Amino acid sequence: MLKGNLLVGQSGGSTSVINCSLAGVISEAQKHAYVINKIYGMRYAIEGFMEEKLVDLTKTTPAEIAALQKSPGSALGSSRHKLQEKDFKPILKLFKKYNIRFFHMIGGNDTMDTINRLVNYAHTHGYEMRGVGIPKTVDNDLFGTDHTPGFPSCARSVALDARHGAIIARDMARVDPILVMQTIGRDAGWLAASSALARQKKGDAPHLIYLPERKFSWKKFRTDVKRVYKENGWVSIVVGEGVADRKGVPVSYGENPKNLVRDKFGNIEFGSTGGVGAARELFKVATAALKIRGEFQQPESMPLSAADRRSAIDVREAFQVGRRAVTLAEKGVSGVMVTITRQGDKNHYSSGYGTIPLHSVAIYNKKMPDTYISASGNDVTPSFIRYIKPLVGEIPSYAHLKLKMVKIKKK
Repeated sequence: MLKGNLLVGQSGGSTSVINCSLAGVISEAQKHAYVINKIYGMRYAIEGFMEEKLVDLTKTTPAEIAALQKSPGSALGSSRHKLQEKDFKPILKLFKKYNIRFFHMIGGNDTMDTINRLVNYAHTHGYEMRGVGIPKTVDNDLFGTDHTPGFPSCARSVALDARHGAIIARDMARVDPILVMQTIGRDAGWLAASSALARQKKGDAPHLIYLPERKFSWKKFRTDVKRVYKENGWVSIVVGEGVADRKGVPVSYGENPKNLVRDKFGNIEFGSTGGVGAARELFKVATAALKIRGEFQQPESMPLSAADRRSAIDVREAFQVGRRAVTLAEKGVSGVMVTITRQGDKNHYSSGYGTIPLHSVAIYNKKMPDTYISASGNDVTPSFIRYIKPLVGEIPSYAHLKLKMVKIKKK
């Protein structure tokens, strides 16, 4: 029986439920005190661990765990450090120093790659330890799982923003009849697509949804905008931050791009250092095409930690994947990520849990399937609505007056 200490960290962007997964790890690890002596938390993920920034979570109280489950953000702090070959030897030395035998990180693709590489390195150097990954990303692009903790809550926040924004654009159609809203989503359009839940009836906004899975055409965009404006007198548009043209150039760089800026992972930047943002560029072209005013919104990280908009299912599942990661490692399982499976039928959603090898998660990104994207490429299908609706929960409905113009007949 392997005995030692447990190490847990949070990596990448925060979510409104990432602390639920941490709470699940702590509460389950406390039940296995016969093999897990200490529960250590990494401050600022693997980067902080290399600086020996550890906190002792062993005696976290039930009240603290309960409070943690209600708190947004990353309680341990996060990082986006990309492992270098020079990092492996000192990290293994620290594993040995702190007797780390159970290793868990909560994160996305790069995080799963980190666990996989470190555990394999330890094994090849004769050090026994077990690593089980805990999924997290609002992008919902992790391979092998029906969805990722953090996504349902962020999708709910996006849908609410889209509905509220559309109401304003509709009512202000005489002033600002164009609204462009941007969502997170570098390679996958799951969040942008979720804005479709803002619709209460056929024909409601958002009218146009642009996803990274489809190549963007500025010419077609102008045609789409003019058509919708002619039909409605106003236009509501949602765009994923990673939408790009046929040459792979993000729309955040506009129609006449110059130099592309990349981050330390080699990804093209979409923010202030890499273009002004997809929403602003679409806004500029749409308002110029129609010669009217409008607004654009780029919420960026705000929907990530909107604790007041959390999905009840998301809270429950995030806690469970944390618990199950510890249970699996204690039973001898290693080199996998916990997954969520969809059970029940089309009318009743329920979740199950499984695993997938870490190396598979690290290699692949899960994009939206073609069956979820409309033939026009600027909307979603009913199949996607059936997929996302039970995860997000009920979206509030608002009154829409049937306005009939008053006309006084002349006597």
